[in-house]
Order: sequence, then structure tokens, then C-alpha cells
Amino acid sequence: MVRFGAGEPNGVAVQQLEMLVRTAIFKPANALVGYLLQGAAERIDATYQAKPGEVRKTQVSLQVQGIFGTFQLQRNYYYDADKKQGHYPADDALGLEVSYTPALAKLMGLEGADESTYQKAERHLEQTGGITVSGRQIQRVVQRVGSGAQQWQERPAKPGSCQVCAAPIMDVSADGTGVPMVPKELAGRKGKQPDGKAKTKQVYLGCVFTQHRVDAEGHPVRDWESTSYVSGFMPIDEFGPFLRQEALRRGFGTAAKVVVLIDGATGLENMGKLNFKDCTQIVDFFHAMEHAGQVLDALVGKAHPNHKSRLRHWAKWLLKDKVEDLIAETRRACAGKPEDPAVEKTLHYFVTNVSRMQYGTFRKAGYFIGSGVVEAGCKTVIGARCKQSGMFWSEPGAENILALRCIHSSRRLDEFWKHRLDAQAARNDSLSLVAA
Repeated sequence: MVRFGAGEPNGVAVQQLEMLVRTAIFKPANALVGYLLQGAAERIDATYQAKPGEVRKTQVSLQVQGIFGTFQLQRNYYYDADKKQGHYPADDALGLEVSYTPALAKLMGLEGADESTYQKAERHLEQTGGITVSGRQIQRVVQRVGSGAQQWQERPAKPGSCQVCAAPIMDVSADGTGVPMVPKELAGRKGKQPDGKAKTKQVYLGCVFTQHRVDAEGHPVRDWESTSYVSGFMPIDEFGPFLRQEALRRGFGTAAKVVVLIDGATGLENMGKLNFKDCTQIVDFFHAMEHAGQVLDALVGKAHPNHKSRLRHWAKWLLKDKVEDLIAETRRACAGKPEDPAVEKTLHYFVTNVSRMQYGTFRKAGYFIGSGVVEAGCKTVIGARCKQSGMFWSEPGAENILALRCIHSSRRLDEFWKHRLDAQAARNDSLSLVAA
């Protein structure tokens, strides 16, 4: 029976009790993990066959940190003089990330990618798990693991690993957003600042999701937890094939219907045509309405008393597949007037996207007509971590952390880590020894 002293039990005492019990449990748990990993390292070193050119130099002690604490690990070091590189076979086989166990490295990567700053990740690990690692240490692990995460994102889809899409509709969407960068990343780049310079660099986010049904009002419903994400700083002509590989992994080759949801930007349109040929392509309805507002601004001016009613008129007609009627109506209204050139310029968006703005038909077919999923992803996956006040990134720094966030948001963290640990063990063919 636990006693709290002479006074009545209180919340502070209970909190202290729990922390003491956690510490008491962690100590023997840490000793056990250290003992087991030392035994595994000795078996690995005893059976490891040096590769041509490698020479065993010495046994080196490493202070390893895991989720229960720190312990010493003795393991052999091999060096290849010709290649001027060395390695520790046990480290690869055990999946150590420098001096962290796989479980702790995974947790540090998750916290570093999910929290808004590395300092918050540091505090969160200490408060929730009693794990003391600095924000700088978390950052190093994120960057070390994140580069592998980006490569894993970009891996080609293999036929044997592609899913079968059982949903009647697969949706593919993409959008770009700017990430604030350090000056050296922006050298020579044109931007929207008054001096013509850039403060951000474009990163693309792509997503794939499925849908089976519509709600009582006939609006499409995205399948629960069906969305997967990929991201990259590459140009759009490279990002398109990258996104296609993700769609292939999700079952693009077996999908009954594929819908590509994007805005009306020419680059995204061409990406859709090149990488998702013969798929139904839809311009985001809300982007269309923004451009409808620009048409009316040029035609009657923002302050016109009928501006809002005319905008509602555009919305109703667009939802009735009457985009061509709207174009013709607008041209008649400004024919021969001074505003004609400006109006025609704003109408270009609609003239070039008529086939992708048949919103009435799309709605009847049960398709999404808005790209809200990927736009929300730009805010939650990218903006919430990389666009905080005062943040400026290097391209690798942002790319690596976004790769981890995409993998986590896609519910693939365990899959990625299994791949990473298998690849590490395969460096010296020691995986079977660990399993044994």
C-alpha cells in the first residue's frame, strides 16, 4: 500500500509518485536492453566476415541512448585503407542511428517533424517520456533520417508492391506553396517583393485519396484515412512523374476512374495531361470563382453595387455547365468598350479551361470539384512546420522534414522504418544474426 505521508493525498504527490515509479522501472529496463544489445553485438562481431580490403582495427565503446536511458556498447571497428572509410558491423545490424537506438531515433524523428520547433520537441520528449535530448540532437537525427525518407518517397513503384484500388474513384491532386528560405537558397531567383527578389522557394505537395460514396445531399465523401502525400522541391516536370509513382503504388493501374484535381495553372495542367493521360481533369471550383471575381473587377469594378449578385450569377451558371455562355455574355457586355482588352485577358482563364469546368456534369458523377484536400495539406503538412514566424530554411533542411511529415501523415512511418532498418542490416548481411 502506498502512503503519501501525514496529510491527505493530493495531485502533486500523485504526480511525484508516478515520476518516481517511472524512474524506478526505467533503470532495470535500460540495464536489460543494454545487456541484450551487448550480447547481440558480440554475436555479430564473432561471426562477421571482413570484406576484401577491410581490417579489424580495435574494439570501441559507444554510449548508446535509448528510450529508457543510456548504456555502454562495445563493438568492433573495421577500416578499409584504400577506400579511407570504416564502419561498425554491429551498429548497422542493430539499426543504431549514430548513438541512438532505433526506437528512440524513430521517436526523435517523429517529434522533430511533428512539433512546430525542435525546442518544443525537446520539451515534449522530456515531459511525456522522461527522455532528455536537446533540440539540436533532434534536428541532427531528423536531417540524417529525413534524407533517406525523401529517397524512399521518390522510389519507383514496383508491380508486386502496388495496391489494388477497390474504390470506384481515385483522386489525385497537387499544389505548390512557398517556403521561406535562407538568402543563399534564393540567389538569382525572381520573386514578388517590391525589389523583385524572392523570399520563398516553391515546394510541391501531391496527394492521392479514394472515395466510395456521396452524402445525403449528393456531395462526395473522401474515404477515411485514404489520403497519402508526397512532397518535393523539384520542378513541376519532375514532380509529375514522382506523383504518378505514388498513384501507381496506390492502385492507379487498377482504378476504375481517376480524377485529377488541380487549379488552372498551366504547369499543373500540363503535369496532369502528361502523367495522367485520359483521366478526368477538373479545375478547382473555388479558384474558378476567384478568377470570376477578377473578370467582374475588369468589367464593372470592385465597387459596383451589382458585383456580388453578378458573382453569384457566375457561380450558378458554372454549376450548370454554362461556362461558354458566361464567356459569350461577358464579351457582349464589354464589346467596343475601353475595358474590353482587360476583360478579355481575365477571360483567358475560362477560355482555356472550358472542358475542365463542367461542374454540373462532374457533380452528377459524384466527383469532387474542389482541391481542398491538397490545399489543406499545404497548410497542415507544410505550413504548420515550415512557415512559422521567423523561420528560414535550407532546401535540404525543409525537404527532409517535409518527407518525414508526408510519411507520417500517410500512416507509413512503420513501413519506412522497416525499410530503413532492413537496408542498414543488409550492409553487412547481419540481419539473420540479429533475428537469431
